[in-house]
Formats: sequence, structure tokens, C-alpha cells
Amino acid sequence: MARRAELQLKPLNYWDPISYQHEQPSPLCMLRVKRDIAEIYSDPPIGLTISPNECDITRIHALVVGPSGTPYEGGFFHFLLKCPPDYPMSPPRVRLMTTDGGQVTFNPHLYSNGKVCLSILGTFEGPSWSPAQSIGSVLISIQSIMSENPFEDDLAPVSAHGRNPGISCGLNTTVFHETIRVAVCDTVEACISNSTDLPRDLVEAVMKSFAENHIIYEDLVKAQQHMSGRTMAGGGSIVPVGSTYGFGLLLARLRSLYDRVSAGSVAATPSGDAGGK
Repeated sequence: MARRAELQLKPLNYWDPISYQHEQPSPLCMLRVKRDIAEIYSDPPIGLTISPNECDITRIHALVVGPSGTPYEGGFFHFLLKCPPDYPMSPPRVRLMTTDGGQVTFNPHLYSNGKVCLSILGTFEGPSWSPAQSIGSVLISIQSIMSENPFEDDLAPVSAHGRNPGISCGLNTTVFHETIRVAVCDTVEACISNSTDLPRDLVEAVMKSFAENHIIYEDLVKAQQHMSGRTMAGGGSIVPVGSTYGFGLLLARLRSLYDRVSAGSVAATPSGDAGGK
């Protein structure tokens, strides 16, 4: 109850790194962030890549690749982090940038407006932040909620429509469809067309991973082609009402994108923080 009351007293945008991107870090904050970054670089967690801003290393782009065996498999999820001046006494602010312009709720803890609901971030009830935690542990926690059955999470702040396994399976299909559409196809397309917010090093990571795993994407989509044309589960809650599955279109798009990536048709300088700047 105390945590809930505390959350209600905060500004609506208290969680959003974009709203606080011009905050100046303290010397202690800078020292700790440098250490956190060095730890990630020295022992990179699987599926996690970071790109600190060269002018302000407390502003960090992160690429989280969806784990295998989940509806998020192979998805390129872009997160923006900003450490407050009193970090590590307070947690970083985190925003999911991969939402199709606020259209998709990928997870009960990942809202369509980009809010990441985790107790350690102060955005949800439960165990609070500890200075012993780090940027790396935050990203690992985010990756861990990309689970096999995300809408069966009893702690989820968004309704999971009960425990009906059929409904949960349908929602997983929707999450998988949108992962391929938004977190794979749209992301790769933006990298190719020079319309991405990703820094150049993360663009290169996306292109390399996509080229190496395109057959896996195609096989996963082929297995769901029979669902094409059906109304998506979760309409009005995780996707717009009336959305339909288009796995056939996604398969054609994946193949086209692979041909373009293989041909080297990738813009030289992305529009994001090139080189982490």
C-alpha cells in the first residue's frame, strides 16, 4: 500500500528518460555508470548490447534480443535508459522504444507508451531498488520478463484475461506476430532506410543478427501461416481492435529484407545517436 501511494504522488512522467534527458549527472553517478558499462563490456550478457551516448554516458541505448522459445524470439527491442543524478541511490529511468508508435503492448510489464513496470525501477509494487544493482541487472530483469507465457504472470499489472490457457495461447500468438512485424521487420527496415533511432553500433548488431538468423525467423512464421486472416487475440488491449494476423505477408517481408541486407543496401549513417553520440 505504501508503494502504491508513493507511485500516485509522483509526476506522470517520473519514469520516462526522455523527459529527464538533460539532467546533469553527479561525479558519483558518472563513476558508477562507468563501472556498470565496463562490467557489461567485459562480460556481455547473452542477447544484450548497450551503446552509451558519447556526450553523456548516463544516457544509454540498449538492444535486448528476445529469448529463444518465447513469443519474443529474435525480436530486437530497443530501450532507452537515463541514470538520475543520484544514481545508484535511485534506479535508472527506462523506456521501451519498440512499440510501433504506441500501438503494441508487448508484455504486461511493457506498456504501449514505453513504460517498463518493474519494482526495482520504482514503477511497480514489490522489492525496491538497491544500490547494489546495476544497469546490467536492470537489463537482465527486463529480458527475464520476456517469458514463454508472459500473460500468465500473476503479478502482471495489465489484465491477463484470467488463466484460460486457450486465451493465453492466443495472446502469445499475437505477441509473436507483433514481435516479427515490429521488433524484427520494422526495425530492420528502419535500419536499411536510415530512419532508426538506434546508434550505428546497434544498427550493425541488428543487421548481423538478422542475416545470421533469417532462416529461423522464416521457419517460425511458416509454422503460423494457417492463422493468417484471423482476428488477433488481445484486440483492444495489446493491439488495436480488429487487427488480423498476416503471417503470409510477414514471410514475404522477411525474405525481401534479407535480400536487401545481403545486397548491402543499408544506409551509411543512421539518424540515431551515430557512434553512440
